[in-house]
Amino acid sequence: MDTAKRIKVLIADDESIVRKGLRSTVPWEKFGMEVVADAPNGQKAWEAFLEHRPEIVITDIVMPEMDGIELSRKIKEMAAMTKIILLSCHRDFEYAQQGIQLGASGYLLKTAFEDEELEEMLKKFQQELSISTPASPKDEERMETLLFAWLNGHSYKFPEELEKLHGGQWHFNGEPLLIYLIRTAECGASWTGILQDAGKDDRSMCEGTIIPYGEEYCYWIVPNSLRGAADSLLIESKSKCGKLKWTRKESLLHSHDLKQAFQNLHKEAELERLYGISVNQWPDPIWKAVNLLYANPAADWSASELAEEVGLSRSHFSILFKKAVGDSFIAFQYKRKLRLAYGLLRDTHLTMQEIAERTGLGDSKYFSKWFKRCTGQTPSHYRAQQKDDGFRTD
Repeated sequence: MDTAKRIKVLIADDESIVRKGLRSTVPWEKFGMEVVADAPNGQKAWEAFLEHRPEIVITDIVMPEMDGIELSRKIKEMAAMTKIILLSCHRDFEYAQQGIQLGASGYLLKTAFEDEELEEMLKKFQQELSISTPASPKDEERMETLLFAWLNGHSYKFPEELEKLHGGQWHFNGEPLLIYLIRTAECGASWTGILQDAGKDDRSMCEGTIIPYGEEYCYWIVPNSLRGAADSLLIESKSKCGKLKWTRKESLLHSHDLKQAFQNLHKEAELERLYGISVNQWPDPIWKAVNLLYANPAADWSASELAEEVGLSRSHFSILFKKAVGDSFIAFQYKRKLRLAYGLLRDTHLTMQEIAERTGLGDSKYFSKWFKRCTGQTPSHYRAQQKDDGFRTD
């Protein structure tokens, strides 16, 4: 089997002998697979996952920096179809059950499993992946990995790829381009699938490029000459699935324009996910204000300062902000900082001082008092509680 078409496998275990043993003793080629990376802890495994996007992950449960349960949760949020096998000891059985609830495909006892047991799982995965993985454009998976890594600050290779694409595959005789960010959650089909159906009647709709972004989103890049047909197809598709949503950036002539469009679409999607309001419903000054807050989480803007920044009087800004967003500026700031603090306490190992600085709340002492006043518990207690909940089963 061609290496480029092999099913990719990632192994994560803090014991070197386990990683080496799995690499060398399992007949990966028999199942059309190859081990693309191994990692000694959960954090390294997550970074390797973002880089390689393997279809199969074999991970120990108890590891330093990030355990296998948290790793599984992050992977399933990013790529729900990934197959995960948990390696556990007898005492980890309850944790293994939690992993199964998160979507892991199975678990093996490190000290007792037979080779045939693992190979049976791999054989099943091979069959499922060969059936469920649709044909996709060349390099689609690689582009998804590069885009995700760039938008989340892990790598800066995607802009270089944009330069190549704009001069080649995306040239379209020099036409301006449009980029749609399409959300297909609860639509029963990916945008690729919808396009393939449309292509039966209109081949032009299969032009352009699709870059998936997780399970729910994709970016669709098309030439300006297809704008009318693209909009019509989106509207027709929405009539069949009311949950279909999209935003668009247009008149993109240069690579820099494309880069900015990807970043802006990503920011808008994040704002909508965080605050539950489509930025299309916001007046331009409010969009600019919220974008400034989102892009500079440590900045401690006052209503007057932000109003001046977006060209409004303080009173007009406050009225318009409350009408558009649903919260007063003060309430919005309070919720934004609290949401950010929750996430940093739950998902990082940052110190209290570092979190205080990132939330714009000065020093750790003030941050702790503020957090306790807002939530009724200290940040240390909240962090410990989240860690305990992560290992508790129902």
